[in-house]
Amino acid sequence: MSLDRKVVFAVAAHPDDIEFMMSGTLMLLRDEGYELHYINIANGSCGTTTMSHEEIAALRSEEARAAAGYLGATWHPSLTADIEIFYEKTLLARLAAVVRQVNPTIMLVPSPDDYMEDHVNASRLAVTAAFCRSMKNFPTSPAVPPVEGDVTIYHALPYGLHNAMGRRVFAGQYVDAASVLDAKKEMLALHKSQKEWLDASQGLDAYIAAMEEMCAEVGKMSGVFKYAEGWRRHWYLGFAAEDEDTDPLSAALGEKTVTDRNYERNLEMPSARRPK
Repeated sequence: MSLDRKVVFAVAAHPDDIEFMMSGTLMLLRDEGYELHYINIANGSCGTTTMSHEEIAALRSEEARAAAGYLGATWHPSLTADIEIFYEKTLLARLAAVVRQVNPTIMLVPSPDDYMEDHVNASRLAVTAAFCRSMKNFPTSPAVPPVEGDVTIYHALPYGLHNAMGRRVFAGQYVDAASVLDAKKEMLALHKSQKEWLDASQGLDAYIAAMEEMCAEVGKMSGVFKYAEGWRRHWYLGFAAEDEDTDPLSAALGEKTVTDRNYERNLEMPSARRPK
């Protein structure tokens, strides 16, 4: 992988997903000279108990654009509505066009194991869009020429840190988020409408506190950091030409990352026996 290009693309399902699970790592990569890009595949249209589809989608787009601006990232508009993120050709062609335009060297994407189908399908779409980036016979919408170059994909931990069957999901590596926790809070606070929606629909009356508690729990999982974000690196085949040890995240952040040496063992252990 060329070290000359430093471009990271965060792809998530809904407005505020990036802030919860990815933004600390993005901030640290920005400080290491990375160019940042930001997209929520869905527009947040179901995140309300009072507004119309058009009203809430417009408001949440404004909030997401403000959050991307706070981060210093290029904001890319959403592609569909909430609960309409399906793994299908039309949406894949649209996302693949954006991936080709950005041509990232790192992609931060959702967990493939998650309680919500929008998140799972967003993960699948992002991975396939990256896989098709250099295929001249895969048509994108709009048409964007294929691009060359390696990309390394990292999957975030799921919201709640468990999969749909209630099993804890462990990371393969952890990023120290302590130095950027306050900035994560400020960035998340820009999604004011989502706080109100979660208060009303899911009883999360401590929106920002919930994010901090999750970072603290991931920090405990790391065994090193007080607050952390967790990542699982997608296998290199089809994405990076070098070898399976390609890890630009660790190369960029150095001592701010730690690899979980027990990751493979954790995958094989029943949930009840895994270390807390």
